[in-house]
Amino acid sequence: MLPVGRIDGAIALARMDGLILCSYGDVLRVPGSQGQSLLRAKAEGADVRVVYSVLHALRIARENPSRPVVFFAIGFETTTPPTAHAVLRAQALGLSNFAVFCNHVLTPAAIQNILESEEVRELGTVPIDGFVGPSHVSVVVGSRPFEFFAEEYQKPVVIAGFEPLDVMMAILMLVRQINDGRFEVENQYTRAVTREGNREAQAVVAEVFELRKAFEWRGLGLVPYSALALKRSYAELDAERRFEVPDVSVPDHPLCDCGAILRGLKGPLDCKIFGTACTPEHPLGSCMVSPEGACAAYWTYRRGVAPEASAVRS
Repeated sequence: MLPVGRIDGAIALARMDGLILCSYGDVLRVPGSQGQSLLRAKAEGADVRVVYSVLHALRIARENPSRPVVFFAIGFETTTPPTAHAVLRAQALGLSNFAVFCNHVLTPAAIQNILESEEVRELGTVPIDGFVGPSHVSVVVGSRPFEFFAEEYQKPVVIAGFEPLDVMMAILMLVRQINDGRFEVENQYTRAVTREGNREAQAVVAEVFELRKAFEWRGLGLVPYSALALKRSYAELDAERRFEVPDVSVPDHPLCDCGAILRGLKGPLDCKIFGTACTPEHPLGSCMVSPEGACAAYWTYRRGVAPEASAVRS
């Protein structure tokens, strides 16, 4: 979902003289507006380092006190609390060479954008029968934030775990709700998710971050109050305040149907560039960029299925 302009910003940071950019490995291949990527910037000499946690980035900053170290912070509510802890830790240690390029986003805001999009309003309904709620996100935020969607939009939500049986059980629970005419939030992932979520994680996020008025998502455009930024009290650790980071709005590829796919208006095989110009090796839209995206999943498992046989909207 990360917009092209934010990838461009990370690449610009990585190319700054002497700067070390730390990032999770799955972001390195995501293309920017000019077809560039962090992986290519690294190949061209930029000091881009793959880390497996933000604490690893903190360690790199401590080991390189004479060089600026920026952590490319991305992800939904699952990865936000560790970044918040790292900010507090860096401040406590006085790591003046450490900064965060914050791109943390919020799941409920994205769901609401899908349910209230212009295309959906024209149809008068949302062609999505229900939502399989995110597991690890719900561990942090709890199941309560999803109750609004069940009540307001009459869409059932079932929080599901990661195991195959978890997903199958969640889908069965959704089907039962639909057949019964119910619109509730049910929790299949009871071994990890509660209604209230992780209060400590929520508290540390509230301490460090504040809402952005708007944030651009690939496929969805500008979504109000859908992302986080560091509070002014942590400005010395904010890469966007310390460095000249370009923040350019770059439109999605004109032939990419990812926005319609995300809203349930089309299936991946309805897109004219699916499997031709757009592949996992050369992704043009967010649905193909992420290995968890709908187009990437169809590429892996359903390329041989005719479009009319795969037009599942739930």
